[in-house]
Amino acid sequence: MQTTDFKFLNWHTEIWRQVWATDAGLPHALLLAGPEGVGKGAFARALAARLLCESPADDRACGTCPSCHWLSGGNHPDFRHVVPAADVEAPNADDTDKKKASRQILIDQIRALESFVFVGGHRNGARAVVIEPAEAMNAAAENALLKILEEPPANVYFVLISSRFRQLLPTIRSRCRILKLGRPSSSDAQRWMSDQGAAKAGDLLPLMGGAPLLALREIEQGRAEVLSSLASSLAEPGRDPLALAAGWESLLQAKNDSGLSMETLVGIVQKWVFDLGLYKLAGQTRYFRGERAKTLGNLANKASVPALIRCYNELLKMRALASHPLNPRLCLEDMAERYLRALAVERS
Repeated sequence: MQTTDFKFLNWHTEIWRQVWATDAGLPHALLLAGPEGVGKGAFARALAARLLCESPADDRACGTCPSCHWLSGGNHPDFRHVVPAADVEAPNADDTDKKKASRQILIDQIRALESFVFVGGHRNGARAVVIEPAEAMNAAAENALLKILEEPPANVYFVLISSRFRQLLPTIRSRCRILKLGRPSSSDAQRWMSDQGAAKAGDLLPLMGGAPLLALREIEQGRAEVLSSLASSLAEPGRDPLALAAGWESLLQAKNDSGLSMETLVGIVQKWVFDLGLYKLAGQTRYFRGERAKTLGNLANKASVPALIRCYNELLKMRALASHPLNPRLCLEDMAERYLRALAVERS
């Protein structure tokens, strides 16, 4: 967690004020809950910086004291950032090591915090631990964290970040103050993306659920064109499920580092089918806008509502297994056949 700027995003200003408004001070554990890509990480960085800052200005970190400089450089002795092993940058790790690294936060990572938490800090001030994402903890890690949270030392603060906070143990949630960080308004999101130099990618926002950081990440990782290719294949699917599935397979990460994950691909198809049904019933779309919405509307006019609903429900089940399909090609062929079947009633 390195940064030279400890700013939360402007659509969370009111929540930030509420955090510091009470005279009782911060609780020892905060759980930042909300959709992915809305700025929870920036909020957590700002919190950690304010807690550790030696010369805070009101409710903000000064950005100039030794503590702020250490945090900015990623080497503050009183700060820990716990992430899945696969996200830890190991200097000598090769591609094989990275693939073997766990996507979970493991018990040893939580146990390693005990010496940090229960021994005095280096600067005789606050100490901060950020766990991101908290739902990545496996069961053993959650239980280890629970023991620490039961009797936390003074001046030690935990900030948990989660996009699926209900997956956490109820006992962990009960020991945290939950702050729900929501999506920005469409105008705020567009303005922020414009400030990042990505104003022309505003069409991605609805597809990313209104989460501007997700939309920006897709652009930076070169996936905007891949998403456009997927939408084009859905708009003109042809009649051969094998050919359609082959086209989808070429868009996967297995073929291209900037490609889509299987879960993302299934999710986009699911959103397209949802918009087909919504347009058929209400004449509007939720996820696809502009020219895509017009094309989608033309396709929806020829589709059957019961068939679209059936396809959508089938995709829900497929998405639950998409992160670890036994045979990705067969999964894609099955999905392509179901999609074409949903359109076949009026097209045949």
